[in-house]
Amino acid sequence: MKQVSLLDLGLVDYKKAWDLQERLFDRTIQIKIGKRKGDFPADTPTENHLVFCEHPHVYTLGKTGDEKNLLVNKETLDQNNATFYKINRGGDITYHGPGQVVGYPVFDLDNFFTDIGRFLRYLEEAVILTLAEYGITASRIKGATGVWLDPEKEQHARKICAIGVRTSRWVTMHGFALNVNTDLDYFSNIIPCGISDRSVTSMEKELGRTIDLSEVKMSLCTHIATLFECEINARTENSIAK
Repeated sequence: MKQVSLLDLGLVDYKKAWDLQERLFDRTIQIKIGKRKGDFPADTPTENHLVFCEHPHVYTLGKTGDEKNLLVNKETLDQNNATFYKINRGGDITYHGPGQVVGYPVFDLDNFFTDIGRFLRYLEEAVILTLAEYGITASRIKGATGVWLDPEKEQHARKICAIGVRTSRWVTMHGFALNVNTDLDYFSNIIPCGISDRSVTSMEKELGRTIDLSEVKMSLCTHIATLFECEINARTENSIAK
């Protein structure tokens, strides 16, 4: 069975997690290039990683996003103890903060299937199935990557999980951000994902109680393992970095 290494960083600076993703991503790319050039044996395996974390307050803007969707200046960001990064994923602007489960799959899709659309739908499905375990019915909006509640009701549709990825040579990075116990006030500083006519929500808001993040991550792992037909094993940062 295909293997995925799980690394839970806890609360970690956005740039540190981004740098780790880049190292894992670049290492996989170099192995694939080396195999094609004959520098590595053709049967040299590539690894798959799933990184879980939370971030201190941060806004990230995808490479095709519009900086006008950040509605505050640097002074206001500083007052809110928030940072801002332009990054190399798809999608527009989003927020990350404490109480949010962020998942970064650094997968070589040659180990699974070479279909980015299917990859995104599987990430969405893992979140949808996880939410269902808590009695929250979620689904998709056609043409709007992510997971939504009441998507068929325009005035009530609200986003609970944002998704944005980068891919090269079928290797992925970045991923999803599920609002669990997230402070939703921070979303008022942006037009989330560039969509101005729909709101955001969290599991805590929908259920009226604080949710155990570790349980949510366990559920996500279970569904990702089933959908991707893989085995997910916990690793330490030191062992993955080697």
